[in-house]
Amino acid sequence: MENSFKSAPFYYRLYGDYALFTDPVTKGGGEKYTYSIPTCQALKGITEQIYWKPTLTYFIDSVKIIKRIQTETKGIRTPLKNGTNDLNYYTYLRDVEYLVQFHFEWNQNRPELKADQNEIKHERILLRSMEKGGRRDIFLGTRECVGFVERIREEQFKTASTYYDGKKLSFGIMFHSFSYPGENEYQGGGKLISNFADIKMGNGKVDFIRPEECQIHHTLRTYGFKSFNEGNMKFADEEIDSRPEEVEMQ
Repeated sequence: MENSFKSAPFYYRLYGDYALFTDPVTKGGGEKYTYSIPTCQALKGITEQIYWKPTLTYFIDSVKIIKRIQTETKGIRTPLKNGTNDLNYYTYLRDVEYLVQFHFEWNQNRPELKADQNEIKHERILLRSMEKGGRRDIFLGTRECVGFVERIREEQFKTASTYYDGKKLSFGIMFHSFSYPGENEYQGGGKLISNFADIKMGNGKVDFIRPEECQIHHTLRTYGFKSFNEGNMKFADEEIDSRPEEVEMQ
């Protein structure tokens, strides 16, 4: 199914004291170790916390790693079913700052929401939501790692220097993203798919490929997804009319 629409790019700054973008290889034993950089899926989830509607599908284009990659290991007491607890070690990223570029496209798996495909109004709501720091709480990979977002302009993104300017790094094959049944029309639709890709960084910047372009795909399962319409969600037109002060452009 062809999707010819692509929004203009948007940009925000993302930062926090700690982050945990868990490497799935380390999950089995109860202890967690973070990837060195955020995954495409983590950034997409954070972007959806800023503003989300099922009419849209977000694509993360690039991320700049502004500060030096640092880790810190903490002992975490986790409760067990028998009433006792166990000591596990989680390795977090510390003092993180990223600049993110993304865009949205119309979700072609949602033809019933065609009336809500109003680029200008969704853009106005999205920009205003970024100005306010997002509509929902921002977490950097896990709930105990609180994050913050600030809207930035294209020039700020392009001219920002990073700790890794002049350097090239390869992170090897990493988890890239999930393709969910309600939005993965490029991969057949109706399936939950995990995507893995070879991730490289140049001059502190990682350019993400699209999920369907990843080198490795795993189909996890097939299931249906919730339907949306004007009866169970607000279209952009109604949202702007009902809360004009919240979507006014700055």
